[in-house]
Parts: sequence; structure tokens; C-alpha cells
Amino acid sequence: MLPKQSGIGKPLLATDLIEINAETPDAGALDRAAAAILRGKIVAVPSDGSYTLVADPFNLQTVVRVFHAKGRESVRSLPLLVEGVIMGEEYAKDPPGRFKLLARHFWPGPLTIIVPASEKVPLKVTGNTGRLALRQSKSVVVAGLIERVGRPLIGTSANISGSLTCRSGIDVFGTMDGRVDLVLDGGTVAGMGPTTIDVTEPYWRVIREGAITESELADVLKGS
Repeated sequence: MLPKQSGIGKPLLATDLIEINAETPDAGALDRAAAAILRGKIVAVPSDGSYTLVADPFNLQTVVRVFHAKGRESVRSLPLLVEGVIMGEEYAKDPPGRFKLLARHFWPGPLTIIVPASEKVPLKVTGNTGRLALRQSKSVVVAGLIERVGRPLIGTSANISGSLTCRSGIDVFGTMDGRVDLVLDGGTVAGMGPTTIDVTEPYWRVIREGAITESELADVLKGS
């Protein structure tokens, strides 16, 4: 079978799909997805409230592919998924106390925290801003992939920029076939997306309110 055409003269690769149980994913499927990530591939997986594209943030060719897959402006940073607070601190530069308070209280969970990026993070991943969005997902699939890969993963919404985020593997396949390499189809996911908070400035601010409310954040940060 010939590869698809992108409409701009560049061939698109066929996207593979593997059905999994999102709560108890097959180890073989996770092994295959992790191996793909280490080869520079883009994988779509079920996460908190939607499907997420995961990839290796330290492979710059892959980073460029993620921007192209989404049609995302290169001046916008790509969030990273981490396995916990310690890994998050490793990739944040002098993380403020607010980061630790929030991460310890809400992680794993639907809270993305924007912090200054450390020198370990490629500048292209930050959209050349030097700022980084970090989150620890509740997803068993995401946790299994990070454990196998042994490093943070790009974790950006599975959609074309400006369109609705996909909530099922079939939606991802229909929307992004040829743009991503592999879809782990765990069925439909429900729930609100993550809340995003910026703690890089003296005064914290909510960039996007999702599953966690601003008042909940304020209660944890009171007096900080």
C-alpha cells in the first residue's frame, strides 16, 4: 500500500492501532508503545479526560514532528508528563515553593503547572520561552510508558490545534491518521481536562480552569 499524501506533497505514514484496557493495559502493548517512543515515534494514549500525544522530548526531530502533527505554532510550548514531584523538580529551574505545594497536593491528577525550565529541557520544547508545563497523569497507561522509557514524555492534547480534543481512540484515528504512528485505543474517556496554573511570576494565575477550580488552588496556596 502506498503511503498517504499530506496535501503538500509529503507522504504520511500509516497509523497503527492497538486496543487496550485503559485500567489494566497489556504489558506487551505498553512495551511496543515505549519502544516506538524511543525510536522517535508519536503515540496517542488515553489520559485524564481526553487522549494525549506522547513522544520523546529529547529527540528534536520528534519534537518538530509533534508540532507538525498538531499544526501547532512553534512558539507554543509542549507540556511534559512526569512520574512525580522528584522528576518534575529535575526538569524545572529553581522550582518555586508553590510548585511543590501544588504538585504534592494534586498529583497525580489533572493539574498542569507552568514553571521555569531547566537547561536539561530543549529550548524548542518550551517554544523558545524558557517556560515548561509539567503534569503527573493519573493514567495507568502514561505511568507505564514513563516507567519503561525512563524519562519525561511530551504530553499534548490529541487533536489538530484549534479543534476539539479527541476522547476516544477511534476519534484520534479518524482525525490524526497519518499524523501519528500508533494509537493505544482504550475506548472513550470522560471528565474535564486539566487545569493549568502559572507559578513563574510573583503572583500565580490560572491560565485554564478545568477539573480543579481556582478556589481549590487558592486554598492550597493560602499564605504561600
